[in-house]
Amino acid sequence: MTFYEVHAKSIINRVPDKSLMPFRWTINPYRGCGHACVYCFARNTHSYLDLDTGLDFNSKIIVKVNAGELARRELAKPQWAGEHVAMGTNVDCYQRAEGRYQLMPAIIKALSDARNPFSILTKGTLILRDLDLLEAAAQVTDVGLNLSVGFVDAGLSAAVEPGTPAPRRRLDACAAITARGLRCGVLMGPVLPFLSDSPDQLERTVSQIAQAGAARVSPIVLHLRPGAREWYLAWLAEHHPGLVGRYRELYGPGAYAPKYYQRQIAARVSDLAAKYGVGRASPADTRNIKASERAPRPAAPTESGVQLSLL
Repeated sequence: MTFYEVHAKSIINRVPDKSLMPFRWTINPYRGCGHACVYCFARNTHSYLDLDTGLDFNSKIIVKVNAGELARRELAKPQWAGEHVAMGTNVDCYQRAEGRYQLMPAIIKALSDARNPFSILTKGTLILRDLDLLEAAAQVTDVGLNLSVGFVDAGLSAAVEPGTPAPRRRLDACAAITARGLRCGVLMGPVLPFLSDSPDQLERTVSQIAQAGAARVSPIVLHLRPGAREWYLAWLAEHHPGLVGRYRELYGPGAYAPKYYQRQIAARVSDLAAKYGVGRASPADTRNIKASERAPRPAAPTESGVQLSLL
């Protein structure tokens, strides 16, 4: 793995208006991701750097070494309106590189000092290192904490997301966050058609999410956007060649599974969430942390609920 250290010119990025993401601002201290998830939708962003969306994305990581300093500076600008900032929605901010560069503590502290609402979506158990900072931030602003766990099959996880902590470890992290009095949601994504979508597989996943004390579970079906589509289908052809035709039939030339399939998965997870005692809702709802204990903060424009999406 190669780390390319750069000094970024800016760190709070505006989401393009045409994007379907329901938040307007993100912070991404890294580009590329050592989690090496074969399905990662962000793979195509590496092509903007003249790097390939396959092995280069997995092993050539851009590190914005001045991310914390930039975040503090940009949050202090008079024109900044204090809007919600999402992290982990492109590549994971708690990937392996974070253990070496430790950019997140300075970013969290800058957001906390500015009393600026933010959310984190991660597959990385390294988030536990920063629990003290996150707990302090939750006293003064809205903080959303969400783990991504699409399935609990350890063998499947090792095959399609080889650089991530095992699903059990991620759920243990959810439990540890909850034990600290912070609400933690689980993004159950991606659900992989024909690999992790059977009724039994869905039930085992939701039941273990419930046991971890997750505040919410929200499923999302695999997206096959350019870059990810080619890499994932190549993996599928090597490991599950009999499924390639079924995927092409299900997805056609597009990036998304049909609405009927998405609704079917959502309904099954909703029923299971009710059965096992977790509520299926947007991970945005997990941002309501100890509201009565928060100190007042400067007024900011009203924002709608934030649905986090990694996939």
